[in-house]
Amino acid sequence: MGFLRTASLLAATLTTGLAAGLFAAFAYAVMPGLGRTDDRTLVLAMQRINESILNGWFAVCFGGALLFTLLAAALHLSEGHRAVLPWIVAALLLYLVVLGVTAVVNVPLNNVLAQAGDVDRVTDLAALRERFEVAWVRGNVVRAVASTGAFGLLAWALVGIGRQAGT
Repeated sequence: MGFLRTASLLAATLTTGLAAGLFAAFAYAVMPGLGRTDDRTLVLAMQRINESILNGWFAVCFGGALLFTLLAAALHLSEGHRAVLPWIVAALLLYLVVLGVTAVVNVPLNNVLAQAGDVDRVTDLAALRERFEVAWVRGNVVRAVASTGAFGLLAWALVGIGRQAGT
């Protein structure tokens, strides 16, 4: 059982870290780069990114972060293993913020771009970009900060397990 507890926490840390890295990369590189392009380029690039990101690797990271963190929390409920539980629960709460912002802000905006269709047939790309870009970037920054915080908390929980093992 001890191996499963540690393995679930490690998996939670890794998947949360990978999700945090994705959101952070969009916050500090991808969106600032696309922000320097014309309307057509930004809309087309985000349409293609939104189509291609829905794959197994993303599902493992994005969904795995939630599932492994839930599993780690459940496995640390038993007596003698609760010392790191507050860190895991705090990470879970932050990751729930990520999921909420994704569901309420980013996915609906991604859907707006998808529903716009072929960029060469959009009559007002500037208006479409204006509706999308600022709100999507703000939402993503929240996701980047929250998931990075969750990653740090889970890493600290791993440190706690290491300390417990050393005593």
